[in-house]
Amino acid sequence: MGSSASPLLEKQHYSSCDEEEKRWWMKLLDVEEAKKQVLFSIPMMITNLSYYFIALVSVMFAGHLGELELAGSTLANSWATVTGLALMVGLSGALETLCGQGFGARMYKMLGIYLQASIITSFLFSVIVSVLWFYSESILILLHQDPEIAKMAGLFLRYLIPGIFAYGFLQCILRFLQTQNIVIPLVIFSLIPLVVHVGITYLLVHHTSLGFKGAALAAAISFWISFLMLTLYVKYSKKFRTTWEGFSLESFQYVLPNMKLAIPSAVMVCLEYCAYELLVILAGLMPNSENTTSLIAMCVNTGAVTFMLTYGFSAAVSTRVSNELGAGNIDQAKKAVAVTLKLSVVLSLASVLTLALGHDIWASCFSNSQLIKKEFASMTPLLSVSILFDSVQGVLSGVARGCGWQHLAAWTNLAAFYIVGMPIAILLAFKFELYAKGLWMGLICGLICQSCALIVITLRTKWEKMELSVNDQV
Repeated sequence: MGSSASPLLEKQHYSSCDEEEKRWWMKLLDVEEAKKQVLFSIPMMITNLSYYFIALVSVMFAGHLGELELAGSTLANSWATVTGLALMVGLSGALETLCGQGFGARMYKMLGIYLQASIITSFLFSVIVSVLWFYSESILILLHQDPEIAKMAGLFLRYLIPGIFAYGFLQCILRFLQTQNIVIPLVIFSLIPLVVHVGITYLLVHHTSLGFKGAALAAAISFWISFLMLTLYVKYSKKFRTTWEGFSLESFQYVLPNMKLAIPSAVMVCLEYCAYELLVILAGLMPNSENTTSLIAMCVNTGAVTFMLTYGFSAAVSTRVSNELGAGNIDQAKKAVAVTLKLSVVLSLASVLTLALGHDIWASCFSNSQLIKKEFASMTPLLSVSILFDSVQGVLSGVARGCGWQHLAAWTNLAAFYIVGMPIAILLAFKFELYAKGLWMGLICGLICQSCALIVITLRTKWEKMELSVNDQV
């Protein structure tokens, strides 16, 4: 991984300082690989942010109706993320391995089969999530959340139920397109629903009797709009003549094999998301729980937004690694990992700088309370540290999905967050009375352990001995 420069570059002779500097830069970062990564990552960043902001815009509209609505919608969003949205993202991660390596191996027909199997899997889990969301008020009360906040959160989630099906299908199609290196259309089909969503949310919240409930229903409608747009694109575009041959009963044969990767992938993602959302639950047990819950939820949302940026690189490295492994190009796969790590660190530093300069403006999007803005500003240094480590683990998690190591990453997340991170968070928050800061310090400890473990797994892997057959993956 350390030698990423082309042999041809090594043999060239340079006669000027500019040329020497160019050679030094190309040794530090493979320019061609970096160009591929950036051109792939930027559209994926925009796409992921657009979909994330659909849910977040609904929370913002609901939050401006009052402090109780803010606490209820943020708790609902956190609960929805960890019990449903993250689950759907995780389940679709199987396609990053299967479709990615299948595309690299030129097994084009199988991509459509894998897509259908993944959609069936998402539907089955969406039914389970729907039942869970319907009874969320009672569950949140059992988790010792404030009854009034739990009631508002439960109401929000009931109106969001139709959206979980669309979101699950949507994630499957995204992975299907992503692994074929088709990303520009994703930007169009994510930005249009986001713009429409703002209008729908405004109308339902302020110009119908739905009010608070309209914010959740608007998100569900917007997810369905996006899914239908992508479905029509795949069906009628000539780009998919070889990878989408229509519906096939053969896909049912791959549902269980798909789950062998989908479930570990979902566990991997959900364990990490659960750690963040558990902080919101714990915040509800503290004095002045309404403000503390809102503050921690804002921090979680902030971390999620910055992660959506670096997730573009995570998606890029997952696709590059899976494609190259499918084609049997081990060295190119290793090179992609090294380049993406460097790019993600640069991007995370830019995110930290932006947060440091604009934290008050960002906090204003969620609340008009000066107290919450002040407390959020005090959390900014801790947020910055977590963002840096989150960017590293995000890329390495993408490597895991591309290689089919979801089970290893799942065990890593379990140990890092629930054996190390959460116990430290509880100790610092409640025993040492550091409250919100203590919770976030514990999370940082978990992120550090997670990043270090994934680095060790990646470095110690014998890439040359990896099985490259997609059939062996399932």
